[in-house]
Amino acid sequence: MALTREFRTSSSEETIALGRELAAMLTPPKMLILHGDLGAGKTTLVKGIAAALGAADPEEVTSPTFTLIHEYVGQEYAGQEYAGQREGREVLLYHLDLYRLEEERELYPLGLEELETPQSLVLIEWGEKFPSLVARADGEIVIESIGPDARRVTLRLR
Repeated sequence: MALTREFRTSSSEETIALGRELAAMLTPPKMLILHGDLGAGKTTLVKGIAAALGAADPEEVTSPTFTLIHEYVGQEYAGQEYAGQREGREVLLYHLDLYRLEEERELYPLGLEELETPQSLVLIEWGEKFPSLVARADGEIVIESIGPDARRVTLRLR
């Protein structure tokens, strides 16, 4: 079943809030391509997703441009918290940035197959450059600038 949803944000804070909202729709296992121009807000969106999963505070989430992969451990969003404890199974959130990679063969040392587990959510910036990733992905999140601070965010799940 395919799902397409479109959203609009007008600030970084709204993009983080949208990430929190999207986390409820992104139950593992999933691998998604984060598609958008440089500075579009891909990492900002991941900040909200990580926060919703209890995996990291927004200020702790940074772009993995030079390390290529950041890993966070959280809990599947169940919509409830009890005394600060989230309810749900463990989620491994992997945030990848492939901007600096040029060829498919450069993907192999990353061990992407090992990241794809029943409890993983793999979010890949610049993954659209690699046909093998696009073919394997469960969908994409496209972020487009539609003004100085405004963004159109489209979630497409297969």
